[in-house]
Amino acid sequence: MLRDGDLDRVAELMRECAAAELLPRFRNLAKHDIREKTPGDFVTVADEMSEQRLASGLAKILRGVPVVGEEAVAAEPGLVAHIDSAEAAWIVDPLDGTANFARGNDRFAMIVALVRQGETIAGWILEPARDRLAVAIHGGGARLDGEPKRLPATLPLKQSVGFVGAKFKREFLRRTRPAVVDGFRRLTTFGCAGMEYIDILAGRSHFSFYRWTKPWDHAAGALMIQEAGGVADRHDGQPYSPAQPLNAGILTAPDRARWQELRTLLTEAAAPLLERGRGVPG
Repeated sequence: MLRDGDLDRVAELMRECAAAELLPRFRNLAKHDIREKTPGDFVTVADEMSEQRLASGLAKILRGVPVVGEEAVAAEPGLVAHIDSAEAAWIVDPLDGTANFARGNDRFAMIVALVRQGETIAGWILEPARDRLAVAIHGGGARLDGEPKRLPATLPLKQSVGFVGAKFKREFLRRTRPAVVDGFRRLTTFGCAGMEYIDILAGRSHFSFYRWTKPWDHAAGALMIQEAGGVADRHDGQPYSPAQPLNAGILTAPDRARWQELRTLLTEAAAPLLERGRGVPG
């Protein structure tokens, strides 16, 4: 499906979109450029214009392949069905970390994934503020800034840094036993899943634990973890899929043994919150 050069064409398109639609608006938004889609869920003119430009460019790379963009789905929820039902589909997050972007925080990213019959076959994450680019292709490995990446050897838990979903983290830390939280070097969030996946790929952080799995946040990153030798599975142990129920969650780790260890610690510690949070993004 992807022809020679298409991986680079998508990367070039993302950089063009970031240069035209995101970076000129960063720390330059007017109040009327920001609004809430739902309480606490922000969108800006930068999200909307970036998605339009991405969708137009991706349609030229693979003609006839539908684009499932975060903002398009907000306006027309039925579009998300293309992920599972179409022969192939693009999944696009034109501005991951919108709340950070709107506050002038440079932790934001752009994410694109290509799925075939519900399975992610390629993913791209661009960190525009630092021009960092991660790319993965199913069966072809993961690269960060052009360099092949393998996740480093598993560290003791006490030396491990992990991410917890941004809207979930505060309640998780407040309600989880201190012995669980103190068993790690740090549990944190960037408020931007794309940057968190890049941080794990770079070896600076070591796992992630999300309650809510919107496909545009996780399809590309989960593939990157897998292609770098790690594990990215649902909380119930089934393989992650971009077409899975949003509340199935995702837990990533550098290897299967650590994944099982983290699953026991984190899902048991968070069980009441996970159950209470069914249907609540975070």
